[in-house]
Amino acid sequence: MSSQPTQARFSFIILTVLFFLWGLLTSLNDILVPHLKAAFDLKHWQAQLIQFFFFGAYFAMSIPAGLLIRRLGYKGGIVSGLALMGLGCLIFYPASMEQAYGVFLLGLFVLASGITILQVAANPYVAVLGPEQTAASRLNLAQGFNSLGHTIAPLLGSLLILQNTDQVDVATVRMPYVAMSIVMFFIAFVFSRLSLPAISEKGGTEREGFDLWRYPALYLGAIAIFCYVGAEISVGSFLVEYLKQDALLDLQTKTAGSYVAFYWGGAMVGRFMGAVSLAGEQGGRRWVLMALFPLIAFGVSWLAARAGGGDPTLSYGFLGVMLLNYAVFPLGRSIPSRLLAVFALMNVLLLVVTMSTQGQLALWSVLGIGLFNSIMWSNIFTLAIGRLGRYTSLGSSILVMMIAGGAILPLLQGFVADVPGIGVKFSFLVPALAYVFLFYYGWRSRKETLEG
Repeated sequence: MSSQPTQARFSFIILTVLFFLWGLLTSLNDILVPHLKAAFDLKHWQAQLIQFFFFGAYFAMSIPAGLLIRRLGYKGGIVSGLALMGLGCLIFYPASMEQAYGVFLLGLFVLASGITILQVAANPYVAVLGPEQTAASRLNLAQGFNSLGHTIAPLLGSLLILQNTDQVDVATVRMPYVAMSIVMFFIAFVFSRLSLPAISEKGGTEREGFDLWRYPALYLGAIAIFCYVGAEISVGSFLVEYLKQDALLDLQTKTAGSYVAFYWGGAMVGRFMGAVSLAGEQGGRRWVLMALFPLIAFGVSWLAARAGGGDPTLSYGFLGVMLLNYAVFPLGRSIPSRLLAVFALMNVLLLVVTMSTQGQLALWSVLGIGLFNSIMWSNIFTLAIGRLGRYTSLGSSILVMMIAGGAILPLLQGFVADVPGIGVKFSFLVPALAYVFLFYYGWRSRKETLEG
């Protein structure tokens, strides 16, 4: 009897590796956008085609991914997804040799198709590897490691890819992506040799009898996923350009790129705090455990700045937004829907500050959005699929398909940013409107929870 929980724990640990890897590769797009924009002399909307092709793959491939997983099983789907990711990274080699923007976009589409398969398999898999009441907590913890990958990627990308020169060389992307290709193929081989428990859903996964309009939590949740991913990627995509244009900050490209790590690092810290908040831990011990994460993050960022010759005072700004996030957590009362509504409202307010100020206040307002993004994916996901029963796998596919928001909203923000008189600064109105809908979804779901 004790072997089942042990096997579930091991499977969960293995799956967190996947969350880390696709976080790493997704966040590198925030470095590719300004780099390829400069290399190919692109407009803002043209540079955002990077996110369009990457996240457009989620829309195109999520239903086929669900069919593939039903045919091959979760393990076979994971191996196939990793192999496809490796192929997508490998395409960057001919793209950099030929200096062809279109080939880069093809590579990103293939890479994201592999990640889509992993998303469809891994999210419901994590949700069922334990008690239903702690599913949101497990997803927050796994998403925390996803954010670790997101945090490391801008630092690596800024170091290996970005250049503080007028003549930008596209060849700097070659070796990082070829190296990641080798890693993906190796991990695919390792996963093919692992023994993972089979997960089955009661009643099967057939579509017969499914009526989307009978599940408002699902179809509104799909729109919420669209808005959340779109807003998160929009903000991350424009961070480098936004910070470079702030005259009070006066940042070069590499430095601005490294600041993106605070955005994704905040999401990581918030997700670890969210995992504790939603795990059912009661009393003062919960708040002590939650406080450890911002303190550790502050210490790590301060030591890293000192060791790397950077400015350690930046860590105090990071600590400030982390403490703000910590102070807002009690307003959510450890209820996923309420926490989603509160955090979405905070992001609207932070974006208003971002668009109306300059310098350090604007800097930390926009970077602090990552902290309040933290719990959104897992909370929306669990609220949307909570009552689907045998249609859980189908619902998961629909939700993953709506990650296409990461393709549409950055492109829309790019068009807005290219409008004379608006620019990058005020283009953040696009993600602000998306967070307004997320506030509505969280508040509506809260009312349904109370009534149900």
